[in-house]
Amino acid sequence: MSASRTRLGAFCAGLAVVAGTVAGCTSGPAQQRVPYVKEGVTASAVAEHLHVALPATATDARAARQVAHRDDSLLLSFVLPTGEVDAFVTQLQSENPVRTGSPIGTAERAFAPLGLPEPATVPGVRGAQLCAPCMKRDLDFLDLAVAPLDEKSSRVYLRAVD
Repeated sequence: MSASRTRLGAFCAGLAVVAGTVAGCTSGPAQQRVPYVKEGVTASAVAEHLHVALPATATDARAARQVAHRDDSLLLSFVLPTGEVDAFVTQLQSENPVRTGSPIGTAERAFAPLGLPEPATVPGVRGAQLCAPCMKRDLDFLDLAVAPLDEKSSRVYLRAVD
């Protein structure tokens, strides 16, 4: 057997040991697959993190924190009487006008953890990117979408990357 084959064999054996060690370190039961949805996150905690006042008249408030390798996503959604939506949006001090359509795409499936349809799939949705970057909020960005549910109520969607 040649010396180069012997070295190649030793290298491959060493590589297999390293790969097995790394696999053993990362596949234990304590490790969670990323991304994952953090348990126990409340709507009031997410609203506070986003520096958003959750209206007293908000119903069906849902929230989630999706933990990822680099940036986490914060999701907040609730239902408001349609007559109160504009006042809520105004207090957010958007840098961009709220327009027809949603800045939150359907391919992202961002709101699936909340059991909600994606805002872009709801007829009549309007939205805006509120700030990018959000220096005052310590976020990478904050998106808003508002979708009418019926004549009396609308669902507000907020998605941020932290």
